[in-house]
Amino acid sequence: MSSPLRRTAALAAVATALGLAASTPAQSQRPTTFPTDNPAIKRIWQIGMDSSRVEALGQALLDSIGPRLTGSPGMTSASDWAIAQYKSWGIDAKRENYGTWRGWRRGVSHIDLVAPRTRSLEGTMLAWSPGTKGKPVKAEAIVLPKFKDSTEFVAWLPKARGKIVLLSPAYPTCRPSEDWVRFATPESKARMDTLVAQTQQDWAVMTGANGRPDSTKLYRGTGYGMGLGTGTLGMRLEKAGVVGMITSRNKLSGFANPFAAQNAGGGGGRGGPGGPGGQRPAGASDRGGGPASSLAAAAAGRGGFGGGGAGGAGGWGVIEVFETYNTTAPAVGLTCEDYSLVYRLAENKQKPMVTLDLDAALLGEQPAFNTIAMIKGSEKPDEYVMLSAHFDSWDGSSGATDNGTGTLMAMEAMRILKKAYPNPKRTIMVGHWASEEQGLNGSTAFTEDHPEVMKGLQGLFNQDNGTGRVQALSSSGLTDIGRHLKQWYTQLPGFFTDSLSANVVSWSFNDVPTGNPGGTDGAVFACFGTPSFGMGAVGWNYGTYTWHTNRDTYDKIVFDDVKHNATLAALMVYLASEDPEFIKRDRSPGTWPANWPANCGKVPRKTRPRY
Repeated sequence: MSSPLRRTAALAAVATALGLAASTPAQSQRPTTFPTDNPAIKRIWQIGMDSSRVEALGQALLDSIGPRLTGSPGMTSASDWAIAQYKSWGIDAKRENYGTWRGWRRGVSHIDLVAPRTRSLEGTMLAWSPGTKGKPVKAEAIVLPKFKDSTEFVAWLPKARGKIVLLSPAYPTCRPSEDWVRFATPESKARMDTLVAQTQQDWAVMTGANGRPDSTKLYRGTGYGMGLGTGTLGMRLEKAGVVGMITSRNKLSGFANPFAAQNAGGGGGRGGPGGPGGQRPAGASDRGGGPASSLAAAAAGRGGFGGGGAGGAGGWGVIEVFETYNTTAPAVGLTCEDYSLVYRLAENKQKPMVTLDLDAALLGEQPAFNTIAMIKGSEKPDEYVMLSAHFDSWDGSSGATDNGTGTLMAMEAMRILKKAYPNPKRTIMVGHWASEEQGLNGSTAFTEDHPEVMKGLQGLFNQDNGTGRVQALSSSGLTDIGRHLKQWYTQLPGFFTDSLSANVVSWSFNDVPTGNPGGTDGAVFACFGTPSFGMGAVGWNYGTYTWHTNRDTYDKIVFDDVKHNATLAALMVYLASEDPEFIKRDRSPGTWPANWPANCGKVPRKTRPRY
C-alpha cells in the first residue's frame, strides 16, 4: 500500500471510530420528482445526470486545444474537434465563414528581470503582440510619466527610445481586499482604501472642465488611449522607437473609495436579469451570475470604484490579458506582484533591466467562422430552437469559464438530445460563435446571413456567465413569450423547480422592449425581436478570478454545475421544440429605438480595430 493510500485508510478508520459517515452523491442528493409521465423528459434527465460527458469534453477542449482566439490556429483546431465530436454522435456539423479577422500565433514567452537582480517574471504576451523574432530584447524599464498635455508628451518621446515602458499603475497592495477587510485595523484599512483610490485617480483618463475626456490629454496627458491593452498609445510609442511595453490589468477591487459618493449599482446583464419581476436573484451579477465578490461585507456595500458597491475582492495573482495593435514593439502583461517590483525599481532610479524573449507571428487576415450543428426537425423543419454560446476566448489562459463552460453545456445538451429525442418536431441548432470578444461579431453575422432562421426561431438559449449552475431563466421583448416560458417551466423535474432544492431555477418575463444589442450573443437575437432566453448563473467569483484572466483554466470548472446546466438546456430545448404553438412576434409595449432594428448593428466582415 502506498503512503497516500495508508493515510487515506487511516483517516477512514478515524472517521469510523468517531461515527462520521461519509456521504455519497446518491445519499446527499434528494430523488427528483416529475410533474408528468413524459418519457422523453425522464430519458433526458437520466442521460444528463447519470452519464454526463462534460468532464471528458472539457479536458479535451481546454487542456489539449486550449484558448480559442479568433483568427488563431487554436480556433481552427477547436472547430475541427467540435465538428468531429458532433459527427461521432450522428449530428450534422460544419463551419460557416462570414469574413476575416487578424490572425496570430502565440508561442513561448520569457520575461526576465536581469538587473539589479535576477528574477523570471510571471507574465505573458498580449494577444496579437509581435514577437522578438528569435533575438531577445534587453532594455531598461521606465515608467510612463504623467504629462500636462500631448505637447509635453511628444517632447518626452525621445527619452523613451530604446526603452521598455511601463504603462499601468502599480497598486500599493497586491493582496485582495478580502484580506484587508478580515485582518486590517480600521485605521490601516482606511489608509489602504485611500492609497488605492489615489492610485486609481492618478492613472484615470484625464478630463476637461466639462468633466468629459479631453482628447488633448486622455491617458496620462498623452492624448492617446490604452483601449483594452496598449491601444493607440502603444502604436505611438512604437513609432517613437520604444522597444517594448509592459502592462498589468489586475483585478484589484472592492476597496472603499473615499473620493466618490456611494451609489446603488444598476444596469443590464449578460444572460439577462432573473427573478420575480425581472429582477436579478439575490447576489446576481450584471453578467447574469452571482456576486463577483468573495466578501459578504464587500457585497453589502463596503467599496468599489465608481461610487457603487464592491466590484469584487480581487484575486491572488490574477490579471486580465487582452490585446495590442503594435506591429513591431512587443507588449506583455505582468502579474501585480512582478509588475509592482519592476515599477518600484524604476521609480527609485535603480535602473531595472528586463529581457523579452517572445515567439509570436502576425498572420494577416484569416477566415472568421462560426461552428454550427443541427438536428433536422421532422414536422416543422423550418422552425428552429437554438442553443447559443460563444466559442472564442481571450488567450491568456484556457478560456475555461469564458466561455468553455457555455460551449460544454451546448455540446452536451446536443448529445443528450440526439440520444433521447433523435427526431425533434422542430429543427434544433447550436451556434458556437466566433469573435464575441471583439464585439458579438459571429452571432451578428449569423442573424444577417440566416433570415430563414430568424423568421422561424421558436427560442434561443444563451449561456455566457461562467461555470455556475443556472439559477434564472429570463426573457423579454415579445408579449407572447411569458406564457410559453411558464408552460415549459412547469414541466421541468422538481430538481429544478422545488424551492427546497439547492438547484432550484427561477423564471421571469418582462413585457418590455429589448431593442438594444446588449453585451452577449443572446442579446443580439433579442435585439432583432426574436425569442431569446438568458440563463443567469451562480457567480463562483467569475468576475474576480476567471473572466478574461490568466487563471481561466480547466480546474476552475465546477462540473456538477455544468452537468446541471446541460441537462436543463436539453430539457428547455425539448419543451420549446414540442410546444404546439409558435411564439408570436408581437413586440412588447413601450418605447423601442426610433431606428430599430438598424440600431442592432451590422457585422464587420474584416478586422475592425477597437480604437
